[in-house]
Amino acid sequence: MTQKIAEDSVVWLTQDGYDQLKSELEHLKGPARAEITQRISEARDEGDLKENGGYHAAKDEQGKIEARIRQLEDMLRRARVGETPKAGGKIEPGMKVSITFAGDDDVETFLLGSRELLALDASVDIDVYSPQSPLGAAILGKKKGDKATYEAPNGKPVTVQIVAAEPFTG
Repeated sequence: MTQKIAEDSVVWLTQDGYDQLKSELEHLKGPARAEITQRISEARDEGDLKENGGYHAAKDEQGKIEARIRQLEDMLRRARVGETPKAGGKIEPGMKVSITFAGDDDVETFLLGSRELLALDASVDIDVYSPQSPLGAAILGKKKGDKATYEAPNGKPVTVQIVAAEPFTG
């Protein structure tokens, strides 16, 4: 029986992003795990564990590796892989969107997608809004030139106009 993933917990990924996460997971579960296990074993063979810095450092690193493995498995379990959006179409996850707020000429540009995408490439320097966020949900399916209104955390309505929307290329 397949468990339905709650829409607000979906991690939107491109095929490339999914493949990168999968590759990292395979490395951590294979070579990285084997290496840290070997280091722990060698440090344990040195004797007294209370004052064995190498042992404690290896155990700490093992904990970090295991935590990252759990995080990756969770993200991949919740992943929804999609094609790169097409230019000029409706706004969907994976698009770089530029908006202006009503009464303000400043343009704000962001990526509509999963915040986990930022972890895949440290050179990406753009804000990310989830499709499930109030702003993300309001603009989803809109096109350049459309207006959208959403409720701010203070309960007041906020209107934005979409200035541009194009596939995010990194």
